[in-house]
Amino acid sequence: MQIAVTHKDADFDALSSIVAATLVYPGMVALCPNSLQSNVQQFLALHKTAFNLARDFSAEPASVRKLAVCDCNQWRQVEYADQLKQCVHAEINLWDHHLHAGDIVPSWSCVESIGATVTLLLRVIQKEKIAVSPQEATLFLLGLYEDTGQLSFDRTTPEDVRSAAFLLEQGGDLGLVVEFLHVAYSEEQKRALYRLMRRARQYQINGRRIGIGIVRIDQHVKLAMVVQLYAHIIDADAVFVVFENVRGGFFIIGRSKDPNIDVRIILQAFGGGGHAGAGSAVAGPEAGNATAIREQILTSLYRNSAAGPVVSDMMSFPVTTISPDTLLFDAETIMEEQGIHALVVEEQGRLTGLISLWDLQKLTLCKQRNRPVKAFMRRDVRTIAPSATVREAAHMMVREDIGHLPVVEAGRVVGIITRTDIVKYLYGML
Repeated sequence: MQIAVTHKDADFDALSSIVAATLVYPGMVALCPNSLQSNVQQFLALHKTAFNLARDFSAEPASVRKLAVCDCNQWRQVEYADQLKQCVHAEINLWDHHLHAGDIVPSWSCVESIGATVTLLLRVIQKEKIAVSPQEATLFLLGLYEDTGQLSFDRTTPEDVRSAAFLLEQGGDLGLVVEFLHVAYSEEQKRALYRLMRRARQYQINGRRIGIGIVRIDQHVKLAMVVQLYAHIIDADAVFVVFENVRGGFFIIGRSKDPNIDVRIILQAFGGGGHAGAGSAVAGPEAGNATAIREQILTSLYRNSAAGPVVSDMMSFPVTTISPDTLLFDAETIMEEQGIHALVVEEQGRLTGLISLWDLQKLTLCKQRNRPVKAFMRRDVRTIAPSATVREAAHMMVREDIGHLPVVEAGRVVGIITRTDIVKYLYGML
């Protein structure tokens, strides 16, 4: 048994470090703390099955042969410290970028002054040419960017920057990194955001949530961060903000996290540029007024944003269903035989519940598996229509922290879409 552990209230560097340790040490399991920072919780709500994570310490301490302690060096900071201290046969490897001394006495250590702990593990991953998936690369980028202030803190080293480049080459998604990281905002930016939130409008265009706002600015403000936070707050697929200055000029900023909404194309009409996910344009008084600019952006969005993939394109069908009286033992056997992680519970053709492998794993007594599914199934099941977009399904899964969405049409279950399907879509793996 090999276990990677980190501190309580884990941030992205902590989580990314223990996941990276599972790559450095084959067969190692990352023990995820119960207390996580809010943005880390949101990330795991979508990526819960993407990493080799354990959520509780259930091993016999004597069986643990190696402990990788990451991003901390104090036992009081570590979840399950009392049990881990009993792992008397374990070799302790310490990975940390905090130089102050702690009370964890390692058998071996890699402790250096560097931007992020995950960079130390990435050094080994690159040297040994260990494969890194796009999901892992994105998580590692989150850890690296968070602890280096997006490579801007003075403790950032050239190795941190080279590691970031390596992760981008492995498919790390900067769009997701920006979405899950929080940044500090000045008072001027907060006031601009307040005015934006009051005056902005939201639209549904081809199944996507679009925010368009108009704000009058009378002093110098770094506006890109304001737009980014606005997009995050309203959970939009794309946002466009028209900033009007006191001289009658306009500065337009667009942000998109949907590959079917190309900001660069939308802003071409105003002489703007940038990239598919981010761009800006400057317009003078000849553009008319802010309302006219907003209407022009809307027209361009309707013309240039494709509908994109919908749930019916990705859902699995036919759906394996069971009755409420099916025994939990039989339900688990069906899931194992079919290689699936959830079963829809139906009675007389009507959806009545959902039981997942995760639900069964929480049962501690063998005799509980001889009881019917209806005793443990989830009855308040969220569903989605086959015509809904994949982005809508992803938003619902993150918001509700659910891994399976039955697809319902005319009152009947016609398919199911899972968290794994969503992750594959987000990382372009379909």
